Amino acid sequence: MADGERPAPFPAPGSADDSDNGRIPISAAAERLDTSPRMLRYRESLGLLPVTKEQPTGRGHRHRRFSEADLRVVAAGLELERLYDITPAALSFALRMLAEPAVLARVRAYGERLGRLAPPPARALDFEKQKALRLLQQRGRGR
Repeated sequence: MADGERPAPFPAPGSADDSDNGRIPISAAAERLDTSPRMLRYRESLGLLPVTKEQPTGRGHRHRRFSEADLRVVAAGLELERLYDITPAALSFALRMLAEPAVLARVRAYGERLGRLAPPPARALDFEKQKALRLLQQRGRGR
């Protein structure tokens, strides 16, 4: 390694840096991601860490361990936050909006009321449908 070069933050799975079947403890994961264990726990509480399938150990405590794939996912989230200058909570809410259509609809309606979002354009088929419904209603009243 040349002077000034840093080691790769994510060595290939199965390399000498991996322990416990490729999983590392939260402190080592935080160091490799240039964050703190507390911030990783916060991200986990927001749903920004991959779901773990590990069973509790000891007296029911679960000590989270991270695989290389987990680290790549967390690093991608950190990159999104840096790129768009958003907080972990904002990223978590964005994911919730994408996963829950009702939340997305309410946020979209709010954005339209604010004037930050244009209402969706009316489609030709929607216009024809409304026209047909009006004609049917008029015929129903004319009887």
